[in-house]
Amino acid sequence: MTKTLTKKDYFTIGSMLFGILFGAGNLIFPVHMGQEAGANVWQAVLGFLVSAIGLPFLAIVGMAFTRSRSVYELASRVGHRFGVFFTVLLYLVIGPFFAIPRLASTSFQIGLVPFVGEGNAVALAVYSVFFFALAWIMSRRATKLLDYVGKYLNPAFLVVLGILLIMVVVNPMGASSQAMVQEAYQSNAFATGILEGYNTLDVLAALAFAILVISALKNLGVKEPSQIATDMVKSGVISMVLMGLIYGLLAYAGATSLGQFALSENGGIALAQIAGHYLGTAGSILLALIVFLGCLKTAVGLLTAFSETFAEMFPSVSYSTFLALTTIFPMIFANVGLTNIIAYSIPVLMFIYPLAIALVLLALLEKWVKGNAAVYRWTVYLTLLPAIVDGLASSPWSTNPVVSSIVSLAHSILPFSAIGMGWIVPTLVGLVIGFLWPVSVAPLPNKKS
Repeated sequence: MTKTLTKKDYFTIGSMLFGILFGAGNLIFPVHMGQEAGANVWQAVLGFLVSAIGLPFLAIVGMAFTRSRSVYELASRVGHRFGVFFTVLLYLVIGPFFAIPRLASTSFQIGLVPFVGEGNAVALAVYSVFFFALAWIMSRRATKLLDYVGKYLNPAFLVVLGILLIMVVVNPMGASSQAMVQEAYQSNAFATGILEGYNTLDVLAALAFAILVISALKNLGVKEPSQIATDMVKSGVISMVLMGLIYGLLAYAGATSLGQFALSENGGIALAQIAGHYLGTAGSILLALIVFLGCLKTAVGLLTAFSETFAEMFPSVSYSTFLALTTIFPMIFANVGLTNIIAYSIPVLMFIYPLAIALVLLALLEKWVKGNAAVYRWTVYLTLLPAIVDGLASSPWSTNPVVSSIVSLAHSILPFSAIGMGWIVPTLVGLVIGFLWPVSVAPLPNKKS
């Protein structure tokens, strides 16, 4: 018999959801979006909430419905090879290629750039070595320090951030309604806000770490997948409202900051400027310290999760070897700078996010799909084509004549492709075909079959 959770239980799970989905990187994207959206900031915020809160939350619920123990197990419903491909790509994105180096770059941008100046390559290199050496030491041996930081970091972070955002509301630097709107947000701010939410990586993180939340609910006595999903919704209300409020106010801070500062290259620069304006040097140092600890804690979690997952998938290589590689590569990549890391990640995110969303949709429909390989394959394979186009459209090769022709053709055929969502119709068509024509396309051998 499943247990009925108490209010304290719901609050505990809600806090865990907030901790998993909200990292230091989530600070910078709504701020920059606010600066670019200007007067259209609130339409952009609504779109941002869809992809940065709604979809990650649904991903965790979907994992509960399918009883999947890992992202590989869910993706392998398409086929073993796709499961390996998707899992490896997802963990590379939330691991050494983008998310982990971004943690060092973000904390450097907010914490040290105001004091050492923009473009200080030597300072960034020294900081990267220090940051990842410390993260590697903490990842090799779990200590009380990590628990201690986690226990007190979130309250301290929320207090400092809350003070800053209250100041933004009480004494704004300008009027958001009069702020200039950049080209990307002039015609469809809502859709652009959805795409901006991809940068948080939260859907990918939710798929990777959903098992932690599900396990926590099971440990509390909740066993049935439907009840887990229901309790997840109830628990998530607090975290979703809190995250939505923070995102909205950060975006508003970005929009109003244009009354005092020029449009920045990234949200890290803008947030550092805003903190300095309202809190002064002492407040900026405190914010920098909290962001540093938050990034370090997240880096340790990602380094550990990545290394453990790959050691399980590729048992011929040890955990310590993966940990070393996963520490060295981000230490190098972090030196390209926050702006470049974000720019390089966009094509990959535009490719992988439609696939992730398709898997989430299928997981949510598990009651009717029932793990049917045909439905999974038709849906994912038809999503794959527009996902490739979206990735090419936002890549450095988009100006190549051949690539440009392919993208233009896709935009003329696929609805919503001009706003980066050409996958919507093919995904739904694949879903329908999978139900009506229960024949798997390009059958792939499943590991367990």
